[in-house]
Amino acid sequence: MKINLFIITAMTAIALDSCAPKLPQAQKDDTVDNYFGTEVADPYRWLEDDSSAETAEWVKAENKVTDAYLKKIPARAKILSRLKEVVNYEKVGIPSHKKNGKWYVFRNDGLQNQSVLYEMDELGAEPRVFLDPNKLSDDGTVALKGTYFSNDCKYMAYVISRSGSDWEEIYVMDVQSRSLLEDHIVWAKFTGASWRGDGFYYSAYDAPEADGHEFSGKNEVHKIYYHKIGTPQAEDELFFSNPAEPLRFYQLDINDEETIAFLYEDGADIGNNLYVKDLRVEGSQFVQITADMKNSCIPLETIGDKIYLFTNRGAQMNKVVAADLSHPGYKDWTDIIPESDCVLESADFVNGKIIASYLKDASTHAWVYDLAGNRLGEINLPGVGSAGFSGRKDEPWCFYSFASFTTPGSIFSYDMESGESSVWREPETSFDLSDMISEQVFFESKDGTRIPMFITRRKDTEFNGRNPVYLYGYGGFDISLPPSFSASRIPFLEAGGMYAQVNLRGGGEYGEAWHLAGTKMNKQNVFDDFIAAAEWLIANKYTSPEKLAIVGGSNGGLLVGACMTQRPELYAVAIPQVGVMDMLRYHKFTIGWNWAPDYGTSEDSEEMFKYLYGYSPLHNLKPGTVYPATLVTTADHDDRVVPAHSFKFAATLQECNAGPNPCLIRIDSKAGHGGGKPLAKVLEEQADIYAFIFKNLGM
Repeated sequence: MKINLFIITAMTAIALDSCAPKLPQAQKDDTVDNYFGTEVADPYRWLEDDSSAETAEWVKAENKVTDAYLKKIPARAKILSRLKEVVNYEKVGIPSHKKNGKWYVFRNDGLQNQSVLYEMDELGAEPRVFLDPNKLSDDGTVALKGTYFSNDCKYMAYVISRSGSDWEEIYVMDVQSRSLLEDHIVWAKFTGASWRGDGFYYSAYDAPEADGHEFSGKNEVHKIYYHKIGTPQAEDELFFSNPAEPLRFYQLDINDEETIAFLYEDGADIGNNLYVKDLRVEGSQFVQITADMKNSCIPLETIGDKIYLFTNRGAQMNKVVAADLSHPGYKDWTDIIPESDCVLESADFVNGKIIASYLKDASTHAWVYDLAGNRLGEINLPGVGSAGFSGRKDEPWCFYSFASFTTPGSIFSYDMESGESSVWREPETSFDLSDMISEQVFFESKDGTRIPMFITRRKDTEFNGRNPVYLYGYGGFDISLPPSFSASRIPFLEAGGMYAQVNLRGGGEYGEAWHLAGTKMNKQNVFDDFIAAAEWLIANKYTSPEKLAIVGGSNGGLLVGACMTQRPELYAVAIPQVGVMDMLRYHKFTIGWNWAPDYGTSEDSEEMFKYLYGYSPLHNLKPGTVYPATLVTTADHDDRVVPAHSFKFAATLQECNAGPNPCLIRIDSKAGHGGGKPLAKVLEEQADIYAFIFKNLGM
């Protein structure tokens, strides 16, 4: 249907202190869908067309209102200035030792849009620039997604994305000369580069039609190709394709010795299938290791014909098992590190041993095991926080990163023989967080489930119910929220605010049962947990509804959207970022179908439709309701959660909101779901969000 769009663009008399700004008004159409006999109106369906002139006009008008509102907030310029100050310190990653004897490390001098990859002849030697992704574009919107060295270190493939899109391209460098080769792969997606000989395997989709819907069209039939160096992409060999299952992902991994190949298949449930092939035997075929996508199975390491796997099959808290290449099926697995009462988060092979990292009440603890599964000792981490390890199975040392809510990320070296840690790189910062404290509290959700929450605040906080609180959560896809450091929180904390991070069901903090308790027809548990967190903070006089802001992105944007529609009186500010807002149609765009194992879809059954319809943020906005001050954020190149979710939600929210609180949408350009966004854009967005929160919490 052609929309005769009438948009009010008058910007007169925006009085921030007395009323909401004058908003654009979008034309509604008569689109109605029928779900199992229930008719559901979708009057803003036309906003799903991200290439139409009408949508572009609406976006322009909305951004004009939002920009004018944000620019009139006096604190915004000061917040941006302070953000640039606190993030301006050197950040160094974990160094990686390659088979050519060189060391490689990412480093950011503080305000660079992206970290630069450096090469060193030996650890601690003078570094030289190997690849600077800041030179890939003038505005920083071409992002480096991954680097993949060939096993002989002759080549390095690197993956980039443009403007935040999930579409990826692959380039190849000659490692010795650091020169760029002519090899160039386009329309890859969810891929790395797995080397074998003078070529690599990668995953891609067929090139989409050039009809303006490249960033919203449904992605189907993921394929694996082999690219030989020096040949055009058109000559790449199609290695694997499964048109019978168009809504699945496929990826090929080769071990370092190039003797064993692993084929991953996922997308149909919450786990994956895994296949293995012996590359030493000519004509060998893939052998299926697992055939149940309700469980995960990930290869960790190969030693000869022995395969070490990370799995949750028969172990909801995860375990490490060993399999033999000749009979790799789960019936012949041997437990190496069995399931325990804490979640096994990762396992790294270093110096013939295994470093096992666990989550205990959402923070990292690590132990060393031998290859037979005997526990040798604990690694004493610097405190309560999160750590990540990196090393090689044939070297006697490794490195790990450590961070907490009040400690910026530092890099430590760990001697596998002595069991001693030492600081390798510690950031020098201009800010002082010695007057801040981070605590963990537990509270009961609606059904009595015990939920953990971290709170970072000033040590001298008065519990008078008047403290501004930034409440953040996610609650989905088995993703855990351990302690982490973000300099962007500092301006809020310095202004007397508190940062609260709640570990909701649906995440991975307590294993697969915790995850499943927040999926499909248990999804309301996630919202109940978040609402209970807000109620606990209020009841214990940390804050009040007038001083509480809720924030979340992606699945966390869904969380914020559901909670603000279910309990609008409980919060003063809501910031749903790149959220999944239309739970009836999410699976119809790009790779939205991949979220069905967590959400279910409106096509599954009448019961599932009614459940989704009952909490879908878009469909539970009610006319005449006073909603919190809301800033919806999205971006024009978000092809993970397409911007139509946020467009339709914002238009409906503005129509329904009966109170004086501003309900605005911020639509970024040349940006996507968040990954790969240049620092300059990140800081601008954070300044806008914090300014909106400061203004509407009276900070």
